[in-house]
Amino acid sequence: MKIAALISGGVDSAVTVHCLKEQGHDLQLFYIRIGMDTDEGDCAAEEDIEMCQLIARKYGLPLEVVSLHEEYWDNVMEYALRTVKEGRTPNPDMMCNRMIKFGYFEQRWGHEFDMTATGHYATTDVVDGVKYLATAVDPVKDQTDFLAQITYDQLKHLMFPIGNMPKEEVRRIAAEVRMPNAYRKDSQGICFLGQINYNDFIRRHLGEKKGPIIEIETGRKLGEHNGFWFHTIGQRRGLGLSGGPWYVVKKNVHDNVIYVSGGYDTMRQYGRELRLAEMHFISGNPWGETTGPVDIMFKNRHTPVFMKGKLYNEGEEWIIRSEQDVQGIAPGQFAVIYDEKAHLCYGSGVITK
Repeated sequence: MKIAALISGGVDSAVTVHCLKEQGHDLQLFYIRIGMDTDEGDCAAEEDIEMCQLIARKYGLPLEVVSLHEEYWDNVMEYALRTVKEGRTPNPDMMCNRMIKFGYFEQRWGHEFDMTATGHYATTDVVDGVKYLATAVDPVKDQTDFLAQITYDQLKHLMFPIGNMPKEEVRRIAAEVRMPNAYRKDSQGICFLGQINYNDFIRRHLGEKKGPIIEIETGRKLGEHNGFWFHTIGQRRGLGLSGGPWYVVKKNVHDNVIYVSGGYDTMRQYGRELRLAEMHFISGNPWGETTGPVDIMFKNRHTPVFMKGKLYNEGEEWIIRSEQDVQGIAPGQFAVIYDEKAHLCYGSGVITK
């Protein structure tokens, strides 16, 4: 096939290129560049591009660096900053995948190819003639929760060549074929933010505003924070409080107050009900008109652990009732819905409370 391969300079997309080349496909490599404003610091794009050039040269393939700077800032970053200002927790990676990698890129370049390939840890499966997003072999590296907002048209055009490999195998192949980035560390940045610290990014755009940190049980002031937008429900680190652990359990956006509860065993950091809006099913609602309950597995954060629950539909609102306590249910984040075997990823909804 004629395939557009999205590469980042990392080992996963490099091994993706190797696998596709071994299979005899006709490849064109693409690097999506999102240029940062000068005050945002170095996002290591030049280093990434240099690595991509080495990979292209190694396999004798063309590489095109394409810019989606304005589209990224007008959509993904605007969404992230707006969500944070509202006191909710955004997921820029999900929006980046849907709108940038598989949105604008597909519209302008990817549509000219039979398929688009990436180094995501995910797979696909076909059930009754319908293509579904499915989980990767490596549960720790699985990235279906970052892909749970893509559309069916996008999914039909996507392939994930390393989704059936554990990370150790990807590293082994990279070392065996002497990939220039075989031992390069995995990126920990948020989508295209690269090396930029998330709190630094938020500070530059939203500033700081002192407010109290209150123990929710007693109303006692424990300290101060620099703005509710730096904190998310379920957060434990970065509060600067002694005598912990302390967990963020509530935010008063209007008055800029953070409420915390202490101790590993505090039940205020847990809940069993997740209410969802804007439910998105990638390949269509697998239950049709059923209002529930239906048995599911789900995640409310990026973790290898799936939780068991039941899904209900009440008109515009969907509700997950978990069989176990769920830590850190943060409004604005996405709950990702899977089948009972945690194999098929059906889609996701935005947590409202």
